[in-house]
Amino acid sequence: MPEITAPHAEMAHASVIDPADLFPIREVARLTGVNPVTLRAWERRYGLIQPTRTESGHRLYSSTDIDTVHRILDWIERGVAVSKVGKILARDTLCSEHATPSRVDTEREWSQWQVQLRLAISAFDDRQLDRLYGQIFAAYPVAVVFQSIIMPLWQQLLRHQGHFGQASEWLFFDAFLRARVAQRLHLASASATPRILLSAIVGECRELELLVAGALIGSDDLAVKVFAVGQPFDELTLVCEKTRPQALVLFSNRAPGADLPLRLQRLALTLDCPLLLAGDASDLAEASLAGSSIGCLGNEGRSMQHRLQQFLRGSLDT
Repeated sequence: MPEITAPHAEMAHASVIDPADLFPIREVARLTGVNPVTLRAWERRYGLIQPTRTESGHRLYSSTDIDTVHRILDWIERGVAVSKVGKILARDTLCSEHATPSRVDTEREWSQWQVQLRLAISAFDDRQLDRLYGQIFAAYPVAVVFQSIIMPLWQQLLRHQGHFGQASEWLFFDAFLRARVAQRLHLASASATPRILLSAIVGECRELELLVAGALIGSDDLAVKVFAVGQPFDELTLVCEKTRPQALVLFSNRAPGADLPLRLQRLALTLDCPLLLAGDASDLAEASLAGSSIGCLGNEGRSMQHRLQQFLRGSLDT
């Protein structure tokens, strides 16, 4: 393979990559479904990916670059404009760059759990998967289990379904997780503690993402009742009148439409409880909802529950 050259800012990165692990643009296009013209535009116009170059100028991409392409596609599918994806990727990169040595060791442990889960999934071994699921929950807090171990693997399997059998593996893992998380939520909501109602904005998340959000929001003092995916938006007021929840939380992992703030504000006027927004849409809509009565919980498991409790305390004080 020809010798690789790289700009000064990328030299350190390029020097640790084995040329045998790099892919030409045509192979990246095949693996990701993104044509070469688009890949070049993402590089030149938006700086989203930075492949290394051979002496003759040919682009070569690492496995990290390919993963970045998949992440870009994921955000675009959620409705985020490609011009705005760079800021989201930069935020995620900044968080990873601040990892301490102990954090690196911890992430290595998480990766080892993912490897074991992956083996059980590829064997369609539900018994081993169930054992690993229990062991992971015994070892880590709920937020770590879902956001650092289970959901990243679920998303990885969802994105990489290009080979025979991979779609079946993802469906197997997805069905397993939906059953376990739904059971967890059902047991919690059977208690006499006050309830939060959680509903997806139709068509803007998958069922497991909604269920996991419910598991992250709930606490010993606050149960979460999750509506089925497809719950009509215009019937939420009726349901809240009959159930009298502590709050109604709407969930979306897509970029919010221009009409969402107005729709939420109209809904809030009909409710006798706080209205909150969670998921990736919450972060993306936070600026447009500033100054309104609608609270944004974000999509970070370690802070969603805390923000919810803050909003509830604030509503009780007013």
